Amino acid sequence: MVIFGALHVIALALGVVLFMMFLRSDSTSPWKPPEDDEGGGGGGNDRLPSRPKPKPTGGIPLPDADPARARLRGHGKLRDAHPRPLRRPAHPPLPQRRPVRQ
Repeated sequence: MVIFGALHVIALALGVVLFMMFLRSDSTSPWKPPEDDEGGGGGGNDRLPSRPKPKPTGGIPLPDADPARARLRGHGKLRDAHPRPLRRPAHPPLPQRRPVRQ
């Protein structure tokens, strides 16, 4: 309980220090809208003049940009898009060996 009490006292002291710093800080002046021009200057553009965009950096497209092998446009399933691979043929039967008497 002593440790928890000490932690609470330290947190309270830090909170008081932060509150005192807040009270001593300079206050900001309230925002005032800009004065209107008599000349009716209009809006204008505050952006930089547009320049042509540079060529894209990088080299050839990445392999993940290649199109997919199959496109499903209907209600089919992905497993139906490609035929199943053929199974290997069964091994030929081994010849029967006759036991040899010694």
